[in-house]
Amino acid sequence: MKIALFDYGVGNLHSLGKALQAGGAQVEVTRDWDAALEADGLVLPGVGAFSAAVEALPPDLGPIRDALRRGYPCLGICLGMQLLFDGSEEGPGTGIGVIPGRVRRLRARIVPQMGWNAVETVDDPLFRGVREPTAYYANSFVCEPTDPAHALAWSEHEGDRFVAAARRFRTWGVQFHPEKSSRQGRQMLSNFLDEVRATVPGAGEGGP
Repeated sequence: MKIALFDYGVGNLHSLGKALQAGGAQVEVTRDWDAALEADGLVLPGVGAFSAAVEALPPDLGPIRDALRRGYPCLGICLGMQLLFDGSEEGPGTGIGVIPGRVRRLRARIVPQMGWNAVETVDDPLFRGVREPTAYYANSFVCEPTDPAHALAWSEHEGDRFVAAARRFRTWGVQFHPEKSSRQGRQMLSNFLDEVRATVPGAGEGGP
């Protein structure tokens, strides 16, 4: 099972890559969108700023949007989640837009939010075996889906209750960092890999 871990050109992807490998994935770090969409699943990591990351998107977003709408498995983490939306208050540029909505700044005195925060979840395969986790955050911006039904989880920071996770099709986004969120975070990554594995012909439980 090959997972494409997209590299925007900034940040350290080592911890996330190691966590995915521990879940049984062969990880390919790439800046090539054609190669990314040829893997069994895609992870958009949480490093960098929205406008800079948007510049790493291809001029024609159609193939990415079409693949995600057809059910190609994808997990966006922090900034990666924000890229799944239409646009951001952080700066100019158009996101992938597979989850309709916008990204806004946290309405809080202390920004960025850095550290552990409780997460209120709904029933979804991403949270299988994980009940009301505590997750690690490092963010100044949060996502607002146009359709509230796309929200899967919520957290609160200084009285600002925001969407902590969202889903449309087989595309998930989490505002926190599961690779830094101890056992519960690793379980979420494992759950995502199980969802990818289920789409790979001939891949058995725990298979490559």
